[in-house]
Order: sequence, then C-alpha cells, then structure tokens
Amino acid sequence: MQRAKEMMKVSDGSLLGDPGRTPLSKKQGAKWQRPRLTRQAVMRCCLVKWILSSAAPQGSDSSDSELELSMVRHQPEGLEQLQAQTKFTKMELQSLYRGFKNECPSGLVDEDTFKLIYAQFFPQGDATTYAHFLFNAFDADRNGAICFEDFVVGLSILLRGTVQEKLKWAFNLYDINKDGYITKEEMLAIMKSIYDMMGRHTLPLLREDAPLEHVERFFQKMDRNRDGVVTIDEFLETCQKDENIMNSMQLFENVI
Repeated sequence: MQRAKEMMKVSDGSLLGDPGRTPLSKKQGAKWQRPRLTRQAVMRCCLVKWILSSAAPQGSDSSDSELELSMVRHQPEGLEQLQAQTKFTKMELQSLYRGFKNECPSGLVDEDTFKLIYAQFFPQGDATTYAHFLFNAFDADRNGAICFEDFVVGLSILLRGTVQEKLKWAFNLYDINKDGYITKEEMLAIMKSIYDMMGRHTLPLLREDAPLEHVERFFQKMDRNRDGVVTIDEFLETCQKDENIMNSMQLFENVI
C-alpha cells in the first residue's frame, strides 16, 4: 500500500518526464538546480530494498565480507576495487553484497529474479516487460546473467551518477537492440512497459494513447535530422537542454 501511495506522486510514466510541459522553474522564474538524490530516496529503490532485506546482521566485519567474496561461486572483484569503480562506501558495498549473496548464492542474478522483484514492488500493474528491459540494460555482456559487479556499477550510476551518466544509461535502456540508435518503436515499447507496471496509480490518469503521444513529442525534439532514429548525441544534447527532463531524472528512484 505504501508503495502504491509513493507511485501516486508520479505524474508521468516515463523516465524522462514530459517534454511538452513547462518546468516549474520556468513558471516561477526560479533558477533550475540539479535535483539531489537523498539517502531516503536511495532506500526507496526497489533493487536496494530487495538486497538489504536479505542482508545479514551488521555484526560481521570487513574481513568476513572479503572472505565471503572469495568463496562465492562467481567471484566478484574485491570490495576496494568496487569502491573505486562506484560511488558506494565500503560499508554500503558490504551490506549490498551480503544481501546479494543471500538471494543469489551462485553470485549471478537471472531475468526471472528481476521479474519477481518488480512484481513484488509493483503489484498494482504488470511489471514483466519492464523487468525484462531493465534486466537487459544491467546485463552488460549479454550473457543472460548479472554478476555482483555489474549490479552495483549499474546501481551506482542510477542512484549517484551524474546527470550525463544517468542519461547514457537511459539511452542504453531505450536502445533495446543495442545498435546505437533509438527508434520510435523502441521508445514506445519502454514507455508502455512502464505504464503497464505502474498500473492506474498515476496522476492524472493516463489515456490509452498517452505513451504514443509522448513518444511523438520526444522525437519531434530529439530527431534533429529527421532520419527516424535518435543517436546518443541527439539524446544527450536534447535532454540536457530541457529543464523538465533534468528535473524528472528523480523519477529513476520510482522505477528502478
């Protein structure tokens, strides 16, 4: 119920907001500031909640975690190396690893696990398709499984990365076939999957054709040369110039 209440706060289903709306800062004449992702927001992240719910009590020390890292079937990088690669502290990585190991003793997460996670946190809708797309975005080497390193590196970008890092990650999510371009069909598939996952817990209630209208507005802005696809450069340039999109990057906390 609490999760549903949180989702009611989201007025738009996409990860990047609505390019057709006037940002609040424009209306009020206020200077736009990059939104900050608080610790409270991080703790609302579905994947973080899933992991920490299975974490062992905080009594074990760092040497225990290092020993656990060496014993898991798929051995990840050492904590110090992961700390250098991410924006998590060593203590946070230890907690994430304990939960990851408890949920996935093999050291790998498969797509079915992702689907179960999002079905649990978004019971009001159908999260199956979105979980599939999200899994593919995390699965960097496309081998059908996500190791601990890929998992925390992805989380680090989504929760504590720069705006540009998050936008690059979003581009990778929308680029379903990973050919370096986003088509209308790909963006529509992602947006429909998000709307399906969120169910009817959006304000205002969305019309059935809302995802398509949203995609049309995005492409009108992003597809500069009108060739029917959006490149990474077009995507980054357009998004970073749109204050509403920048502000809406906070929506990552609601659907990741």
